[in-house]
Amino acid sequence: MPRPWFLLGALLLVACAAPQSAPTVPAAAGSAELAVEVVAEGFENPWDIGFLPDGQALVTERGARLSLLSGARVTPVQADLADVQVRGEGGLMGLVVHPDFAQSRRFTTCQTHNGPDGNDIRLVTWQLSPDGSSAVRVVDPLVGGLPLNPSGRHSGCRPTLATDGSLLVGTGDTARGALPQDLTSLGGKILRVDLATGGPARGNPFLMRDDPRTRIVLSYGHRNVQGVAVHPDTGRAYSAEHGPDVDDEVNRVVPGANHGWDPAQGGTAAGYDESVPMTDTRRFPQAEPAVWASGSPTLAISGLSFLTGQQWGELDGALAVCALKGQRLLIMTLAADGSVATVTQPAALDGTYGRLRAARQGPDGALYVTTDNGGGDKVLRITRRG
Repeated sequence: MPRPWFLLGALLLVACAAPQSAPTVPAAAGSAELAVEVVAEGFENPWDIGFLPDGQALVTERGARLSLLSGARVTPVQADLADVQVRGEGGLMGLVVHPDFAQSRRFTTCQTHNGPDGNDIRLVTWQLSPDGSSAVRVVDPLVGGLPLNPSGRHSGCRPTLATDGSLLVGTGDTARGALPQDLTSLGGKILRVDLATGGPARGNPFLMRDDPRTRIVLSYGHRNVQGVAVHPDTGRAYSAEHGPDVDDEVNRVVPGANHGWDPAQGGTAAGYDESVPMTDTRRFPQAEPAVWASGSPTLAISGLSFLTGQQWGELDGALAVCALKGQRLLIMTLAADGSVATVTQPAALDGTYGRLRAARQGPDGALYVTTDNGGGDKVLRITRRG
């Protein structure tokens, strides 16, 4: 049965009541061997992948393209994406398939928007045609008003379903110093919304606030969230976040938590001061610590996914984390308290395929990862060998 989010939040708050500094767990060569298969190729900056009940998948490309993946066959999906602003880090980004897709044929994307109703980052809900050849907008926006940098910088925006059916969305701070700590802004946050209405989900931590934007905030003080993953059994959620020149972070998502990124230094610094710590416990003693930090150099971690099922052997329950600049996959095993216990780098994905962007576990139990090298990009299927 779906787990009530407020119960999960209470458990996590108890577990995290004693903040610690973020551990930089060294990565070692992986003991488990992974097999990698190229499923399809010819993409350009594929940002996300969402599986349909029949095993087919939708793939978003940052350049405002949407495709249907059927085995190795890639078919363009006709959709009106003319308002998507493709610039810098922005474009057509994250995607989530609705749990009732078999009946509704609905999915939701996150995209940078430039139109007569203003410029923003927004979530849009679509309906796929019966034959999969086209999609039409049915809710636009589901959630709007996420801030957008004209350059596209720090656009973030990865939606993921929680076990209770609510929608979690990681956002970027758009490189504006005051936004991560501003609860009236949707930038530099993890949001939690009702998938049907776009309003706040039941049990959100700031439901009593006057500002409607604040009511959909789950956690704040983030820099540029690139991925959110939820364990299907425990309901625990984790996020992957870009650091400046140090400390990419994997964070445990805790309702109401401040993750301590404040490049405006409480309004005392002009512009965007990236010399501050990713989790500034001096300014915010109760800031939620990361469960893992890259240290120096950063790897530009991106999508992440839990590996679940007996087919993964000793990796069952581990987090698979993609790295863009680092051009590798990190496998993080978790301790009973949810902290990161070990980090390994499978040799099969260490620099072999270049930049790795999205990570989603498919209905067949395999991990699917997209490359993001700007041309000739691939969807990879990853399994445990042996």
